[in-house]
Amino acid sequence: MDWITGIQRAIDYIEAHLTEELDYDAIARESFSSRFHFQRVFSILCGYPLGDYIRNRRLTLAGADLATGTEKVIDIAAKYGYDSPDSFCKAFQKFHGITPSQARGGGANLRSFSRLSIKISLEGGSTMNYRIEEKPAMLLTGYGKHFTGSPNDKGEQDHNFACQNRVYEYILEGMSHEYVNTYQVLKDFTPDGYNFYYAYQLPKWALEDFDRDLGEMAKNFEHIPIPAGLYLVCETERCQWPIQLADKLREQAVTQWLPSSDYVLRDAPELGLIHWISAESDEDLDEWDCNYCEIWLPIEKK
Repeated sequence: MDWITGIQRAIDYIEAHLTEELDYDAIARESFSSRFHFQRVFSILCGYPLGDYIRNRRLTLAGADLATGTEKVIDIAAKYGYDSPDSFCKAFQKFHGITPSQARGGGANLRSFSRLSIKISLEGGSTMNYRIEEKPAMLLTGYGKHFTGSPNDKGEQDHNFACQNRVYEYILEGMSHEYVNTYQVLKDFTPDGYNFYYAYQLPKWALEDFDRDLGEMAKNFEHIPIPAGLYLVCETERCQWPIQLADKLREQAVTQWLPSSDYVLRDAPELGLIHWISAESDEDLDEWDCNYCEIWLPIEKK
């Protein structure tokens, strides 16, 4: 019950301070957890990041103010945390589909993003294979970009990013032939998104001559240190395309396992480890159904 109560307390705090500068640490304290843990759980639980919730609620209230009140646009912009009328107008039009001046006086169609209310419902009754492991420090090498939104809603962004960067994938695959698996790294979480990478563990010889061997191409890659620490490790079912199951598994781990455990999410990169098990011949193509993913969620004791 503390977990449910904490999330609702944080939402109530946000709603009570929407016209003020919100302190994300103060919001997290209302949920009895760290800033990192609250932002990650909120994003996975709701399907969108905390920043989107705050922005959409403010623009909803701003629309109502314009439709029913007499305040100037510049005053409403300042009221809901916008530095200039221009930035407010752009955000308002993107959300409502009309300009603030068109929302004046009523009669205009406005969008409403409703306030969140956490309700208790019967959950669970499903199995999840997991283990808790202390992982050593690693150095991964990958290519990435900043993704907006929730990790559980990255499908189109991920697909486009993967397709547009195949050459980087092939380069790292060739250099990491001693390590056959692919990593996904999620790090640097903010209220609006996170940095996402495809990465590989390179052998020592490849790391030593990395810049020299790749020349200018080396600038497209980043060496990503992964600190040692405790992880909740969950595995998807074996299938042809296990990546499609990873988001559901993450959600299950955070919404079902984590609240009933003695752990919270730790401020460290989250990893996905993709195990590709290829067929030996055309007659063995059904062996592709042995592929699976691991989700590594960094955790620590409460």
